[in-house]
Amino acid sequence: MRTVGFLVNPIAGMGGAVGLSGTDGGVEEAVRRGAVPHAAVRAARTLSLLRDEDIAWCTCASPMGEDVLTGAGIDSYTVLYRPTVPTGAADTTAACRVFLAAGVDLIVFCGGDGTARDVFDAVGGEVPILGIPAGVKMYSAVFAVNPAAAADLVRRAGDIPCRDSEVMDVDEEAYRSGRLTARLYGYACVPFVPERIQGGKQVFEQQDEERAKDDIAAFITEIMLPETLYIIGAGSTTARVMERLGLAPTLLGVDAVVNAEIVASNADERTLLALLDEHPRAKIVVSPIGAQGFVLGRGNQQISPAVLRKAGLSNLIVVATPAKLAGTPLLYVDSGDAALDREVGDSMLVVSGYRMAQRKRVVHSE
Repeated sequence: MRTVGFLVNPIAGMGGAVGLSGTDGGVEEAVRRGAVPHAAVRAARTLSLLRDEDIAWCTCASPMGEDVLTGAGIDSYTVLYRPTVPTGAADTTAACRVFLAAGVDLIVFCGGDGTARDVFDAVGGEVPILGIPAGVKMYSAVFAVNPAAAADLVRRAGDIPCRDSEVMDVDEEAYRSGRLTARLYGYACVPFVPERIQGGKQVFEQQDEERAKDDIAAFITEIMLPETLYIIGAGSTTARVMERLGLAPTLLGVDAVVNAEIVASNADERTLLALLDEHPRAKIVVSPIGAQGFVLGRGNQQISPAVLRKAGLSNLIVVATPAKLAGTPLLYVDSGDAALDREVGDSMLVVSGYRMAQRKRVVHSE
């Protein structure tokens, strides 16, 4: 029987839908803006697929694990750590040290990049770890691509190889102000199966890359319709579209444009839904994260399932340069609504230049 240590960062990802670009140090502001916890829901999807497995679970008292296990129908477990309330990074590291001392075979955590760093601080490479994605960004390569993939990896742990995978340190304050500042924090041991574990983010800066962004921006602005709401997602390629219109983009946030004028900068989910009430015709322009391939569910949670359904999936426009697509073999959608993700289909066209597109395979959340 395998022994698995399990914990949840209950505040992970709360800042995403409300436009905070992260939750570390910003929980009160996230709650003020109407954010609700969702990490436990993401974790429960994984655990519900594992309740019949022969696993000895070790966990933390609520709200860092026990409640999620019981909610997923798992009633046999051992509570090894009782966190402070409200919980913090120190609870994650302390719990993981207790798991390590108990001799667990694997530590499964639900959170984002900050949680991954806290887990790594406690265990380094001494025991395999696996993340259930629930944060805003998740640039580290220790996360399963979605909750169902996490369950598959836990089920197969011990029978599949582990690899050294990047844990990234992302500056939260810089990220909230629109600057991506990241450095390699360390390498963790992670169970690995292709298409089940996400890659680390890559940044492409070649001269041809900049020319391709200009070509994409020229094409998108050329086909923009009047009296239509354009929701422009995060990233340097979509930012070039804004710049082509003579507008200042929110590089790591979501902007809304009508008739080449900004109607909302760094918009949250609530703002986007209100704008869609005012503007029934809408388009959403997003770009996948380099190498990871996530179109939905990473860094753009403001474009929520409710926003996508209201705008219509047929109005989703994906853009990416040829260099990014060459390093991104698959696209992923993990919006948080599995039924909606399936509606995306098995492939999508990606605008990759001026009147040019490539068709890429899509992997769904479930």
